[in-house]
Amino acid sequence: MKILVLHGVNLNMFGRRDPKQYGTQTLDQINAALLALSQELHVTLETFQTNFEGEMVERIHACLDEDIAAVVINAGAWTHSSYALADALAILTIPVVEVHMSNIHARESFRHTSLLSPVVSGSIAGFGVESYLLGLRAACALARKDPILV
Repeated sequence: MKILVLHGVNLNMFGRRDPKQYGTQTLDQINAALLALSQELHVTLETFQTNFEGEMVERIHACLDEDIAAVVINAGAWTHSSYALADALAILTIPVVEVHMSNIHARESFRHTSLLSPVVSGSIAGFGVESYLLGLRAACALARKDPILV
């Protein structure tokens, strides 16, 4: 089973960007933690990061022709602004889990609304890197149709 983790705009700056909100771990370190957990969960992991919205939409579209069982996405600021991303995710018929390192509901008011939440299976926010790990666990459980979650 293959899980795709998508990292959106500015997330390549983890470790340098606002450590109070996002901690000090880099994107490479986050991906390494995800890879270690994927091995424990016996799934194949692919990660993808881009700062280009169209490139992210095309990567989501490509899932339709690949053997991807579920998607974990941290869209960054696109969460609050991209109808295109929401539309692309809505096309998928596989589980999609939205994650955020910071608690978007405790931040600036424009971050309180996620355009993605209505089209994803669930959302996890506010637990730092653990948000990604919880998201990967949830995506695996949903893809495996774990009776606790479905």
